[in-house]
Amino acid sequence: MHLTASRPAEPAAPSVSTRHLRAFHAVCLHGSVSQASAALCRAQSAVTRAVLQLESELGAPLFERSVHGMLPTRFGQVLLRRVERAFAYMDTAYRDVAVLSRDARRSGLYSLHMNERRLKALIELSRRRHMGAAAEALGISQPAVSLMLRDIEQEIGATLFERGVRGLYPTQAGETVIWQLKLALNEIRIAADEVAAIRGLKQGEVRVGVLSLGRSYVLPVAITRLLRKHPQLKVSTMEGSFEVQVNALRAGEIDFVLGALRPPQHCKGLSREPLLNDMMAVVCRAGHPLCAQASVSLADTLAHEWALPHAGTPTRSLFETLFSSRGIGQPQITLETTDLSIIREVLLESDMLSLVSPHQYRREFSSGMLCQLPLALPETARQVGLLRRIDDRPSPGAQLLLAEVRAITSIPEVPLTEFELSL
Repeated sequence: MHLTASRPAEPAAPSVSTRHLRAFHAVCLHGSVSQASAALCRAQSAVTRAVLQLESELGAPLFERSVHGMLPTRFGQVLLRRVERAFAYMDTAYRDVAVLSRDARRSGLYSLHMNERRLKALIELSRRRHMGAAAEALGISQPAVSLMLRDIEQEIGATLFERGVRGLYPTQAGETVIWQLKLALNEIRIAADEVAAIRGLKQGEVRVGVLSLGRSYVLPVAITRLLRKHPQLKVSTMEGSFEVQVNALRAGEIDFVLGALRPPQHCKGLSREPLLNDMMAVVCRAGHPLCAQASVSLADTLAHEWALPHAGTPTRSLFETLFSSRGIGQPQITLETTDLSIIREVLLESDMLSLVSPHQYRREFSSGMLCQLPLALPETARQVGLLRRIDDRPSPGAQLLLAEVRAITSIPEVPLTEFELSL
């Protein structure tokens, strides 16, 4: 099994040499190496080597060769669809840069006909915002990264980064180029996984953005099921704020986001797929004074301190709305954190209260460490589900993980222990 959980996922370098894609596309378009070489103004031997290199990297024949020409095989058709999507993203980048810069020029960047290290240098610079940090990540010298950037900017006729005292800042042209480049490279990554899937191999990496509810309830079980069935797959998760994860999703750095859904106006350009309904609960340690009362009202909780997420978070907003709508004032909040482990330990060591989804502390409830106060809180109802790009065509691995998530959430309120027994 392969599972990693880390900072925002970095796009993996594609296993397909991007610099050969233009030759492959030309052969598909013209049906022969000779016509492709004429269209590209390249030697026939160079075009042939490019195709053979791609076939070697993918481990599959991309063309059926005959005296009448070359037609894409099933593998070639899969790669062609992804290459055309990748080129469409880069065409968008070119058009946007042409609007922003009078000197904009076509270059190998827009057909990905460029050394992969140069492409990765752009992405590392956008992420790290520092020439030295990008050089260290790439394992090359800082002057080499600086030279790469200068050459790319001269080649496309636009400045991609502004230099400041605190580092590098993408220009508007830089933002659009790098945004579309990430989406294009994601298509090529998925193409390699799709070709492997046709060969009967379930491999590649699934990258998931996960918010608090998905992290503690659905996703761990779905990942376990997936990796037991397909041990050659790898799953990596990305934690962070909703805004950070949505930006990563839009840029193709992650395959989907799982967690509490925000209103549609916060998810423009994304599809929302509700999976289950969730209602929050007031939680405390077993043996808390309120647990001993014959009946408990929300007003009774005003006598106790609370541990809650920071102001502006969805949970905090629900909490404030809950008390204000019932006209009983606001409790005293003495701890602000989004870390569930910190909240859990504080609850276990004190008489503090918290407002959480019952799914987030299911093990603590089943072991008798924590308890849920018998309060009906319909004002806190919310949906848990998936966020995906509207034009998304997920990789085979992502499709398999999505299927596991949907299977789990289609069974309402099944205890985790039963899930584990069914794995």
